[in-house]
Amino acid sequence: MTTITINEVGLRDGLQSLSTVMPTAAKQRWIDSAYAAGVRHMEVASFVPARLLPQMADARQVVAHALSYPDLVVTVLAPNLRGAQDALDAGAQRIVAPVSVSTAHSLANVRRTPQQMVEELGRMCQLRSDTGRHGVQMIAGMSVAFGCTRQGDVPLADLCALTRQVIEAGCDLVSLGDTTGYANPGQVAQVIQAVRGIAGERLRAAHFHDTRGLALANSLVAVQQGIVELDASLAGLGGCPFAPGASGNTVTEDLVFMLQAMGHDTGIDLQALIDSRQVLRDALPDEALYGAIARAGLPLNYRGIA
Repeated sequence: MTTITINEVGLRDGLQSLSTVMPTAAKQRWIDSAYAAGVRHMEVASFVPARLLPQMADARQVVAHALSYPDLVVTVLAPNLRGAQDALDAGAQRIVAPVSVSTAHSLANVRRTPQQMVEELGRMCQLRSDTGRHGVQMIAGMSVAFGCTRQGDVPLADLCALTRQVIEAGCDLVSLGDTTGYANPGQVAQVIQAVRGIAGERLRAAHFHDTRGLALANSLVAVQQGIVELDASLAGLGGCPFAPGASGNTVTEDLVFMLQAMGHDTGIDLQALIDSRQVLRDALPDEALYGAIARAGLPLNYRGIA
């Protein structure tokens, strides 16, 4: 079996659509507890104007706290050149640029067409080079790659064409995003195979939502197709505020349980991860928390770390 990297995105994707603003101290406790459970990749913030996403107003402070752990890979989202500059200044190690395959979603999310966003990604990559931050990875997050609540079907040809463009723009990695929870396992296999023919080893990651209950099934197929990094959110928090009906990320705890039960190595202590949900119960008492394994409990004799 293989090692699968779990990228905890709850601090960014999980919080961005909530009406409640989690206090900075609670976000720091979340990082502490996830790290203690063995999580070593976290997407902790978006660098966007606070007037648009007040949940991310403390991005610099949260990044600084995450960077206090020297072996924690700290990822942020930046939708434009200004955000990328702020992310670089804050010391982020990986920057995700959201590149929507759907024009309707792209205009709603970043106020640019997909082609304009590719051009912005190119400027972000150039900024990284100009500032000497060559070690910072630029990730093209291919949003609504499997379908869009604003547009409907997203042609695979459009995704493939856009993938070529983001690679030409200078991105290091490509991540396929099921932003609206439209994907099914058969489609996941087809899309990964097609995009890998263009992106090669740059295609390493996938981001699924459990809106229609298929996040784990889709994640399993992705792993079978060679994906080695999966995004997930503690307690399934999350959703895109600019994609109507796009609720719930893959539940981190359930994903870790499935992978470890199959013999894959995640490096995560599952019971400690489940226990870390207490941070959310304390800081977000009015928010619904999801997850089958937290509700049902671990099987007898479960070891916790594969």
